[in-house]
Amino acid sequence: MSLSFTRHRRLRQSAAIRSMVRETVLTPADFIQPIYVTYGEGVKQDIKSMPGVYRFSLDMLEEELLEIVSLNIPAVLLFGIPETKDSVGSSAYADNGIVQEATRLIKSRYPDLLVIADTCLCEFTDHGHCGMVHTYEHDGELCGDVLNDESLELLVKTAVSQAQAGADIIAPSNMMDGFVQAIRGGLDEAGFSHIPIMSYSVKYASAFYGPFREAAGSAPQFGDRKTYQMDPANAREALREAESDVLEGADMLMVKPSLSYLDVMRTLKDQFDLPLVAYNVSGEYAMVKAAALNGWIDEKAMVLEILTSMKRAGADMIITYSAKDAAKWLQDGGR
Repeated sequence: MSLSFTRHRRLRQSAAIRSMVRETVLTPADFIQPIYVTYGEGVKQDIKSMPGVYRFSLDMLEEELLEIVSLNIPAVLLFGIPETKDSVGSSAYADNGIVQEATRLIKSRYPDLLVIADTCLCEFTDHGHCGMVHTYEHDGELCGDVLNDESLELLVKTAVSQAQAGADIIAPSNMMDGFVQAIRGGLDEAGFSHIPIMSYSVKYASAFYGPFREAAGSAPQFGDRKTYQMDPANAREALREAESDVLEGADMLMVKPSLSYLDVMRTLKDQFDLPLVAYNVSGEYAMVKAAALNGWIDEKAMVLEILTSMKRAGADMIITYSAKDAAKWLQDGGR
């Protein structure tokens, strides 16, 4: 019998063939591991909504760093939980701030491990917003407006202090208009023209951030962040945000979250030639962990499939709380 259809299954007949023709390949070099650092001694505190993720005091970082380096993960993303907060987030740009101290420690012990400093104010302000606010009462409730241009000055101070502490990459996540231009100018003026900016270019006002806000203690005390983070319904707006960052001097673009925004990632990859970063955020991690702990899914298979989808959509780097697990699984043969 003569058959005319194409036999696609020929290239799926064995693991060896599938491996040879695989179009998208994950490696530990693709990953960036987030780390939460805090004050105190002997602190390795569980984050209940993110099993396997912890807050570390500086004296407890060594074991975590050693594991990250041994797994050939090239970079960490630092988030800090300060001792005190105020209305202008002064701990974010203090010379002895927790992110600055952690950066110095990491670079002294593991100079080849890239330190990426998250540059925002929300963890450091007593109101939980990503910039300065003008507060007022309305119908007996506290309200506030986030002040864009005034916030830029504080973000520049934060970025410069992080660079002075030894950060290899500055990653501003605040979504203020003009933040890349302001930070680029501030870094250049302070003698850090060689420090790249990994911009949170397309950051949505997402429900997937809930566990992070527990981990970092950064939930807004009033209102929400919808006036500066993007509407999840919008895709074309992402192009405008990214184009602004490109023109202002960003070296890398990011889409956050990633799993529900793979279409946006693909669009940015097709439109711009800068490296693209995916942020596999806390809520995405928590969903998988919860299902795995209930025995409903194969965690290894699902995590690797999710991360592969992000790389297939165009990501050159992936920030993920699963970095260590994924690196171990890949070393053991992956799928």
